[in-house]
Amino acid sequence: MSTQAYQAYQNNSVETASPGELTLMLYNGCLKFIRLAKKGIEESNYELKNTNIQKAQKIIQELMVTMNPEYKITEEIMPLYDYINRKLMEANLHNDTAMLDEAAELVTDFRDTWKEVVKQTRQQKFGSGGNA
Repeated sequence: MSTQAYQAYQNNSVETASPGELTLMLYNGCLKFIRLAKKGIEESNYELKNTNIQKAQKIIQELMVTMNPEYKITEEIMPLYDYINRKLMEANLHNDTAMLDEAAELVTDFRDTWKEVVKQTRQQKFGSGGNA
């Protein structure tokens, strides 16, 4: 598949994704950026580290901004997002892969939980017998 075709496929995936699937993409992107940042620290490539930590932080900040304050769960999730964001900042300042690992673990927990929510929503929407 050419780079142009792949880009078109990716754009179409985002444009046709449900809000739940978009959130899942954000979590996966955040994890990818954390992995790249860790690689940057391990290789003493501080530009790679800094760029990718900032990308991961932007995703966490976007997730924070889009939280609905009317839901009680927001009160529980918001401090965890804030904690992840602070771990990312500290990891960037101190070149600390353990802090990146801690942030990645929390994001993975959110992603795995969200993946279940998307799966259950699909089953309710399309019935459990489909390939959704």
